[in-house]
Amino acid sequence: MSFAASRLAAVKPSASAWVSQAAKAARARGEDVIDLGLGEPDFDTPDHIKLAAHAAAMAGETKYTATDGTARLKAAVVAKLRRDNGLDYAPGQVIISNGAKQVIFNAMMATLEPGDEVILPAPYFGSYKDIVLILGGVPVVVECPATEGFALTPARLAAAMTARTRWVMLNLPSNPAGAVYTRADLLALGQVVRTHPRLLVLSDEIYEHILFDGRQFTSFAAACPDLRDRVLTVNGVSKAYAMTGWRIGYGAGPADLIAAMTKVQSQISSGPCSIAQAGAAAALEGPQDDVQRFRAAFEARRNLVVDRVAAIDGLELAPPGGAFYAFIGCAALIGARTPEGEILRSDADVTAWLLKAGGVAAVPGSAYDLSPFFRISTASSEAVLAQAMDRIAAAVALLRRADL
Repeated sequence: MSFAASRLAAVKPSASAWVSQAAKAARARGEDVIDLGLGEPDFDTPDHIKLAAHAAAMAGETKYTATDGTARLKAAVVAKLRRDNGLDYAPGQVIISNGAKQVIFNAMMATLEPGDEVILPAPYFGSYKDIVLILGGVPVVVECPATEGFALTPARLAAAMTARTRWVMLNLPSNPAGAVYTRADLLALGQVVRTHPRLLVLSDEIYEHILFDGRQFTSFAAACPDLRDRVLTVNGVSKAYAMTGWRIGYGAGPADLIAAMTKVQSQISSGPCSIAQAGAAAALEGPQDDVQRFRAAFEARRNLVVDRVAAIDGLELAPPGGAFYAFIGCAALIGARTPEGEILRSDADVTAWLLKAGGVAAVPGSAYDLSPFFRISTASSEAVLAQAMDRIAAAVALLRRADL
């Protein structure tokens, strides 16, 4: 007997969470596994944030808040968007949710009619597709190859548009590939958006502060200010401030869209945790030194992984421009044989081999609708990453390839 509704049939659990859980299960069995599946900074949340949350709890800030967030945190978001992005929003144009993922879910639930299409530039964060599916939308996957920096081009966006297109989801910079969009890139995409009045843009900017090689961040709404009434900017504190477990994300957009999203949220969670909101406010209001310290560490880790992949015959990796992942090409390993004679027929087989022979948990590119690649998180320490790369190199060296 199945208790699941039919709408869940096409929905898959989070690939990164599943890989991480599998790694934990292997460890529980006594196996030596390095988990590079989950995108979670290994840094602790800065002390001033934890102290602010503790003070809020001790002051009795333990009751329900407004459904769309506390006045203090919404004001902090408004100030942050003005300071960092040159965007002016009123508090009524901001919603605070239980993580950025709930912001996205709220937006899709508030706007999608059955059959509405959502353009997903692949590779993309896996939850985008499943949120669309569970709410009756139609994901339209647009392949964005490595030769184009894994980024959506205006031509590919225009070709994917139909009369049913409702949203295009952008991730700046992107998970899993670290693709970065310049202001000129966003302006060019904006030209296509202008020709389709029904199209809305969801700009997921959760990795905004994690950019490398001196790159500067531009928000889509800032690049195309005339389209602001059709843009939902999504962000949060989980990545930049090492606050994944605090579950605070936020969205900024047109007041009527935010109102509809708040109506959805009122029936799902009633609003985020009051204490976590106090911590998030302190993160946005307070010193930003740790954000820069984290960014510098992520860049050093990116460099380590890029250098080590370059030394492994059969793997390819162009330096990611941002975020903390490496989306590693493994086309040369497809068709290779293990010492036992098993053939690796997909990137899922490659990640299974890396786990079996190297004790490294990674996520196959098929989970992001672009193969053959696999994703590793570079949010772990340099020591852990160096050990993982040693293991990956050793596992790849065991394979027998037809091209050699």
